[in-house]
Amino acid sequence: MDAQGRGRADDIDPADQWVLNPRTGEYELRLPSSAPQPAVPKPRRSAPGESDGERGTDGAARRRTTAPGREVPPQRRRRSAPEEPAPGRRGRRPAKKKSTGKKILLWTGGTTAFVVLVAGVGGYLYLKHLEGNVSTTDIGGAGSSNFSKDEAFNILIIGTDKRTGAGNEGYGDAGSVGHADTNILLHVAKDRSNATAMSIPRDLIVDIPDCPTLQEDGSEKVVPGQQGVRFNRSLGESGRDAGCTMRTVKEVTGISVDHFMMADFNAVKTLTTAVDGVEVCVEHAVNDKQSKLVLPEGKSKVEGEQALAFVRTRHAFGNHGDLDRIKAQQQFLGSLMRKMSSGDTLTSPTKLVKLAEAATKALTVDKPIGDVGTLKDIALELKKVPTKNITFTTVPVKDNPAEKVPVTVVVDEAKAPQVFTMVQNDISFTEVKQQQKKEAAAVAARLQGTKSEPSEIRVRVLNGGAPGGSAQEELRYLQTEAGVTKSENAGNAPAPVAKTTLEYAPDQADQARALAEILGLSGAAMKPGESVTNSQGLPTMTLTLGKDFKGAGVKLNAASVETPELDKSTADQVQCAS
Repeated sequence: MDAQGRGRADDIDPADQWVLNPRTGEYELRLPSSAPQPAVPKPRRSAPGESDGERGTDGAARRRTTAPGREVPPQRRRRSAPEEPAPGRRGRRPAKKKSTGKKILLWTGGTTAFVVLVAGVGGYLYLKHLEGNVSTTDIGGAGSSNFSKDEAFNILIIGTDKRTGAGNEGYGDAGSVGHADTNILLHVAKDRSNATAMSIPRDLIVDIPDCPTLQEDGSEKVVPGQQGVRFNRSLGESGRDAGCTMRTVKEVTGISVDHFMMADFNAVKTLTTAVDGVEVCVEHAVNDKQSKLVLPEGKSKVEGEQALAFVRTRHAFGNHGDLDRIKAQQQFLGSLMRKMSSGDTLTSPTKLVKLAEAATKALTVDKPIGDVGTLKDIALELKKVPTKNITFTTVPVKDNPAEKVPVTVVVDEAKAPQVFTMVQNDISFTEVKQQQKKEAAAVAARLQGTKSEPSEIRVRVLNGGAPGGSAQEELRYLQTEAGVTKSENAGNAPAPVAKTTLEYAPDQADQARALAEILGLSGAAMKPGESVTNSQGLPTMTLTLGKDFKGAGVKLNAASVETPELDKSTADQVQCAS
């Protein structure tokens, strides 16, 4: 426990301090009498016609405290006699308005070497205790200086091979500060309609950039970069910190990383134990002497040492390599997320407290997100994403051509650029319609009205960030299949754009609506403006293909996204490792 619960409270299981309020259906924190209590103003009566939610005081103002030194009575049904309620219990109706620092907080928290989040319950003082469990690293300018709830964000989840905790002496390298053994770049879309968890193989050959690294004395040391080395060396070696791993991700993918969360082997053991195990499935019975994983064919529940063996094994699945292990880890993560959001976890104060303790003790994060309030905000934002729209995938790679016997991998330049661009531009990998936002009436009205015949549409096509050759491919589709014969390729746009747009003059509205129907454009993609002249000196509309372009002939509002062939799954799918 934290400072507020030392002495006798040190012997109390934190879970025993949660009391179910039968009137609200919520669990509330009951602190011991020795705990410092926040100052509480006296309640006042409601003015005539005034509801509880309209009073000038917050929820805490309607509570009363016990007399100094009074022992907290054991949990029992409260009598109707006018005795004081125990600290932490509500004295009147539950408040609708709550102030920071005094309210009972519903919070979501939790992570492993792969981030996992779940709803839980905590009081302010207990949250501060949890905050003391979290370790932080100052990574300087490697990431963002704060977390914004209104923007897309990228968090690098790092699982290291560092040895901590009893019984972990046989894992990792003796004396190692830990390497980037398991790596997942988690991207959460701005509108929270989807998220992508992209694994980065530890054996991926990369160029590690020069890394400015803050030292304990406050000085800065630049760790020299390396070319053509394994990704896992971006952490730990030569004093490289997690900020260097973030910089390496940017070097490889072009994707800027905002924050990191890091945990070691012990986190898998403690977190799976906190939720009483996680269900996994294997297509064939497993008996791996190296990881000591023994499982029968079909479904099993693993926790602690056995759960760690499952995510570490490389010899039980596929070609006994790291890529097959990554697939098993992704399946494990999906199962763990489902378990943490299940009813038997969310309604159990004991599990929630154990989970909160295990998760925060396992974590090392960058300083801007090192307080529990920010971690709570991150968790709540991720919780908004439907599990069916959380995609697990891996950086497209191929065997290293420089090796006679392939041991490492390199980025597949034929497939990876489009995948990286989709992540950068908030494009979902899920084969479901992305979240549809209601457009303002004026914007939606752009699609309403008469439409020209395709042969009357005059448009020039520019490439504003789509893959090379896209403008010519789309032009060919428009002319040969859509009947838009008065179209031409105008080359590259002056600057890249995220979204495809169609600019047109007011007298071209009929043409614009017809082309929008062919392309699947939304009203927001239609930009009333001015026409330009084409190569023949005639007025024409301008279609600029953005980074969201899905391919020639593929409508932008199509239910699925055309992507390279990828191994991918979603968090709601139950799969068996093979």
